[in-house]
Amino acid sequence: QEQLVESGGGLVQTGGSLRLSCAASGRTFSRYAMGWFRQAPGKEREFVAISWSGGSTTYADSVKGRFTISRDNAKNTVYLQMNSLKPEDTAVYYCARGGGAGGVYSMSGYDAWGQGTQVTVSS
Repeated sequence: QEQLVESGGGLVQTGGSLRLSCAASGRTFSRYAMGWFRQAPGKEREFVAISWSGGSTTYADSVKGRFTISRDNAKNTVYLQMNSLKPEDTAVYYCARGGGAGGVYSMSGYDAWGQGTQVTVSS
């Protein structure tokens, strides 16, 4: 069974940066697409970015050009580098493993989730 543990969240001012990490356990990490989602209070969880197992990446329009997803398969870890942070980026950020029946841009495309890490961007 895969375990995903996010870390690196915190409080940052507008324009600042944070790097989130997601440490995974279990077999065959390298063959899975890994995604980041976020959920603000009172809102549904939304897609942020995905790192495909082949190395390509895809981003939500809201974070494109500011966030970078990367992975280190040797360390079973996926990262989300967040630059130029805005107050609207405030949310709990979740790491997820691809493998669900749905598309990867929705929650149904993933079969394992971390517990989340809080990111708060102050104005």
